[in-house]
Amino acid sequence: MAGNSERRGARQRGKGLGPKGNTAGSGGRARKALEGKGPTPKAEDRVYHKAYKAKQFNLRQEARQGGRAAPGSRPKAAKAAADMVVGRNAVLEALQAGLPVKAAYVAEGAERDDRLRDIFRLAAEASLTLLQTPRPELDRLTGNAVHQGVALQLPPFAYADAADILETALERDGLIVACDHLTDPHNLGAVIRSAAAFGAAGAVIPSRRSADVTAAAWKASAGAAARLPVAKVVNLNQALATFAQAGCHIVGLAGEAETDLADADIPEGPVVLVVGSEGDGLARLTRDRCDQLVRIPITAAVESLNASVATGIALYHLTREKFLGDL
Repeated sequence: MAGNSERRGARQRGKGLGPKGNTAGSGGRARKALEGKGPTPKAEDRVYHKAYKAKQFNLRQEARQGGRAAPGSRPKAAKAAADMVVGRNAVLEALQAGLPVKAAYVAEGAERDDRLRDIFRLAAEASLTLLQTPRPELDRLTGNAVHQGVALQLPPFAYADAADILETALERDGLIVACDHLTDPHNLGAVIRSAAAFGAAGAVIPSRRSADVTAAAWKASAGAAARLPVAKVVNLNQALATFAQAGCHIVGLAGEAETDLADADIPEGPVVLVVGSEGDGLARLTRDRCDQLVRIPITAAVESLNASVATGIALYHLTREKFLGDL
């Protein structure tokens, strides 16, 4: 009967049918949507996630600290950053100071300025090849430090033998500087620079809980690290005991000592000047190893002197009459 097919319920819609009959298929789009886009990236790899920002902050902190690993940072970047001099001013100063260079990098497309032109000139004079490197690769090599398109990689520092430093000091009644757990590489570099300036036989640092002679220390030493022997010892107190048994007089710098540096009675013979850490000063066992504790008098307006500044003052006093004539 005409019109019967239009009555309600006269026809059952089949699967995939719409109100107007058959519809076009999805062409697999629905299945692809269900399959997704692969594994979800880690939070630290997602640019807008707070974990990513924390990771980048840690890498920047690590680079500023001379390569010491920060929580959550990548070990490879930490190791590379410790040996890298980054930034145009730093690289220029390093080349001017004659620091040893293992490799030199310049970012592809780096903007030229007077500093970069001077870097090119000094590199050419030293027969040093500047390797053109993609900027992301230079970011990785420097631990994401602000490199301004240029960086130097220094070779591992060649530490001296403490016995050789002692022998030199004994031969000329010289000076040895011992650093009791200095943790700032810039302070260590400045101490090395002062020690070299006043003709010390060498410097000694402990192998643990101490700054190493990294790129930051190299830079702070203004090249003196290439001229002054630096030894790394397992136990600083044992090294001081060995120095004392060989005839060295051990003098420790301590802000609370009763004797002023100017009033100290320094005997003839080699002297070991011991400098404490930036925050805690000399450790108790180190104090016990010292034959004499001295202080540098300062006004009450300042709590203490920077470790490297105090070292320079003490070295000047010790060498003024005792050794300066031999320099």
